[in-house]
Amino acid sequence: MYYAPKTFLCPYYVNTPMYNPVNMYAVHKIYQCPCYATIPMVSSPIKLKDYGPNPFVVDIEEATKQNSNFRIALWTGTHLQLTLMSINVGEDIGLEIHPNLDQFIRIEEGQGLVLMGDRQDRLDFRAYVQDDYAFIIPAGKWHNLINTGNRPLKLYSIYAPPQHPYGTVHETKEDAEENHGL
Repeated sequence: MYYAPKTFLCPYYVNTPMYNPVNMYAVHKIYQCPCYATIPMVSSPIKLKDYGPNPFVVDIEEATKQNSNFRIALWTGTHLQLTLMSINVGEDIGLEIHPNLDQFIRIEEGQGLVLMGDRQDRLDFRAYVQDDYAFIIPAGKWHNLINTGNRPLKLYSIYAPPQHPYGTVHETKEDAEENHGL
């Protein structure tokens, strides 16, 4: 009812009067915000590397979509780790279990099938996921994620505590399997 999107050019000052008799015919010059409104918020590609344990801010959706590695650690701290993954069409993460850590996964692009269970040969939890879906894998659960779409499955994963060494980069699934001795 009271939405007025263009009442004031600077969004950081509210309820500023619009009428100024001196500038009434030069609306574009009235109340220009000196600094904040002119800062462009444009996302540019970031260098994909491990930024931990320093403070870090990132457009996680853009970084995830930019990634073409099977797995790369983007931030590793003492108690938490953020990794990006890109799973090719028809591939999967691989059946695995993390006995002592919980894992959060969010899909940014693509679609897949999540499988989880208490036993390696009995994955009785099944769910289809796609863009903007998230799921949590509790410690001690066998799990896998299979790309069922026709484009790479782009996701980010948060481990608590960290699962991979600082600076981990696996360009392909085969690199990851070699590194883990599978």
